[in-house]
Amino acid sequence: DVQLQASGGGLVQAGGSLRLSCKASGFTFDDYAIGWFRWGSAKGRYGISCISYSDGVTYYEDSVKGRFTISRDRAKNTAYLQMNSLKPEDTAVYYCKAYRIGRPTYWGQGTQVTVSS
Repeated sequence: DVQLQASGGGLVQAGGSLRLSCKASGFTFDDYAIGWFRWGSAKGRYGISCISYSDGVTYYEDSVKGRFTISRDRAKNTAYLQMNSLKPEDTAVYYCKAYRIGRPTYWGQGTQVTVSS
């Protein structure tokens, strides 16, 4: 079975850190780019970061640039989102997605991140 399992969310105070994990199984993780999305109350679901499948090129949405770091561990079939200097506006449900043009897209279940002020 194909699975993409997101975890690592929780409650943290403003200024704190969390590391989200996105573990893949049932498909070739190395062949897919990984994206992190979040769904907050105001903007709906939107992408905040991604990492390519081939050369590790990364992208960050402006609101998280300099605070969040995306990475992937091919040996563990897992991608990570290190989130530092968290703000209350980072509160959202976070999702990971595995995608590549011409192949099925896989979504993980959401993990809740709540940042208290």
